[in-house]
Amino acid sequence: MQKISIIGGGAWGTALAQVLANAGRDVMIWAREPEVVSSVNEKNENELYLAGVKLNKNIKATDSLTEAAESDALLLCTPAQHIRATLQSLKADIAEGKPCIICAKGVEIESGYLLSEVMDEVVPGATYAILTGPTFASEIAVGLPSAVTIACADKDVGAEIVEALNNKILRTYLTEDVLGAQIGGAVKNVIAIACGVLHGKGLGESARAALVTRGLAEMSRLASAMGAKKETLMGMCGVGDMILTCSSMQSRNFSLGVALGEGKDTKEILADRLSVTEGVHTAKALEVMARNHAVEMPIAAAVHACVNEGEDVDAIIEKLMERPVKKEAA
Repeated sequence: MQKISIIGGGAWGTALAQVLANAGRDVMIWAREPEVVSSVNEKNENELYLAGVKLNKNIKATDSLTEAAESDALLLCTPAQHIRATLQSLKADIAEGKPCIICAKGVEIESGYLLSEVMDEVVPGATYAILTGPTFASEIAVGLPSAVTIACADKDVGAEIVEALNNKILRTYLTEDVLGAQIGGAVKNVIAIACGVLHGKGLGESARAALVTRGLAEMSRLASAMGAKKETLMGMCGVGDMILTCSSMQSRNFSLGVALGEGKDTKEILADRLSVTEGVHTAKALEVMARNHAVEMPIAAAVHACVNEGEDVDAIIEKLMERPVKKEAA
């Protein structure tokens, strides 16, 4: 896997391109925006999404999906709600056996599908994996170390992907639990919004610690109900990602929660943002998934009520605190 294409020219896709190019891979970024393509090719910089970071000169950009597909592997870095459309545009150019690595986190709202299920539906029989874990694009792009989970049902293909992507900056850990890896990456975004709300309301670190702990319990219950392994969530894709996104203003989900806690409206917050805040969409999808699998997820439900239904933040917090006392168990 020497030639790798990044599908999606946002901050995360650009950061992954930088890491892989610095590790000696031949990297091409496909971007929808003409200004991203020209900026990368002419200035070695993604001025729109990752301004100020000088990119490896070996990174090239294109607006042609067909050209981008002429590689050994594809990293799909478009937002979760755009994965289906991206795959539909790409599927004629995806050669049999070519690894497609999904690097987005979330649940498709319209179908309630995990992104692997979208892949199975749009490109049946495709070879794919999930890349997820505690990473901020701005840190990865400048060479700060991190680690991720690679989830692949085919352990041999997974091992090849791990070998291709692992380097001194990005450490990769392999699992065959594709479901668990995705559930962790999706649910943590919703819990991060809730943690941001607490921070914005000034409710303290003790409250946030309690919320993260109960958020992990909700994540674990859903994973078990869907047939995933609880132990997967103890890795980078669960606990690791939760620690990162529930405690930093670099997290789009946490920072959105902070703004909500300070009294701003969801639509107002999103209108000022260039990048997608996946937790808003995922909260709605989790409401359906929890109901379909008979799983109790009160924190996720509270976030959905806040960001998608406009319920009062103070009233939601009061309801959560007044829930009946239960025995502590995941």
